[in-house]
Amino acid sequence: MTHVAQAAALAAALVSLAAGVLGTWRWWRIEPSPAFWVLCRLSQALLVGQALVAGVLAALGFHPADGLYWLYALLPIAVSFVAEQLRVTSAETVLDDAGLENAQAVGELDEGRQRSVVLAIVRREMGVMTAGAFVVAFLALRAWGTA
Repeated sequence: MTHVAQAAALAAALVSLAAGVLGTWRWWRIEPSPAFWVLCRLSQALLVGQALVAGVLAALGFHPADGLYWLYALLPIAVSFVAEQLRVTSAETVLDDAGLENAQAVGELDEGRQRSVVLAIVRREMGVMTAGAFVVAFLALRAWGTA
């Protein structure tokens, strides 16, 4: 059972790490990246899978080498959820900084300013999710090590 727990944790860690690295690169270059968002969502799906595996293993009587495994197997979902909430807040912050009441107000700007605001939102959201991906990768690696 240990190998199953480790495989689930390692898969989640590697995809999260890949999302973090790609997100960092694209954030630095100020380039939107659909591949980054695909990796983020795949990472989140793997985190849910890891939690489900942990639940099944618990039901089957799995006893990890360290009791912290349970924390490291479940905490990444909470971190991912918080990152999503911060992502939403970050978009609102960009709109506030631009002096815009809501997203519809962006449509009233000239085309160049619209692109600037949208790129700022995308970049900030990508930064938040990139940071979350690195934290999740660390926690998933800890789950792998404590299984």
